[in-house]
Amino acid sequence: MKRKSIAIVAVAGMFLAGCQSGSLGTKETLGGLTGAVAGGILGNQVGKGEGRVIATVLGTAIGAIAGSAVGRALDENDQRYAYQAQSRALEYGRSGAPVDWRNPDTGHYGQVVPSQAYTTNSLMCRDYTHTIYIDGQPQTARGQACRQSDGTWKPVS
Repeated sequence: MKRKSIAIVAVAGMFLAGCQSGSLGTKETLGGLTGAVAGGILGNQVGKGEGRVIATVLGTAIGAIAGSAVGRALDENDQRYAYQAQSRALEYGRSGAPVDWRNPDTGHYGQVVPSQAYTTNSLMCRDYTHTIYIDGQPQTARGQACRQSDGTWKPVS
């Protein structure tokens, strides 16, 4: 469950960031918030009692720092390339076969690897791994998305 929760937060952040129209501060803030939530979720899965509280606080802080760095690094075109590759991978990709993307202007690139499709609640769904490389450093999110009646893919828990 924690992997799915983190991936949903990461993917939702990427989708929302793709809708932002502008300032560096907005991307950085959104990335920081997304990272903080994901880090808090991760931290909360560790330990018991007071140790869990400390891990949650640390996870939130570390996630905010990492998330704001990713948000700051990806421009609108990076986000568009990533989103388009993810959509292609989910709709048309073979299980285990990467769908690559690259922004020639920034040099950022990534790949989406979908799993075998399956049905949940009458919806076609797929798990996937999306790795984004910023300055050669990988940032990986894992998630699950289901195809909606309008043909779009929506991240789910």
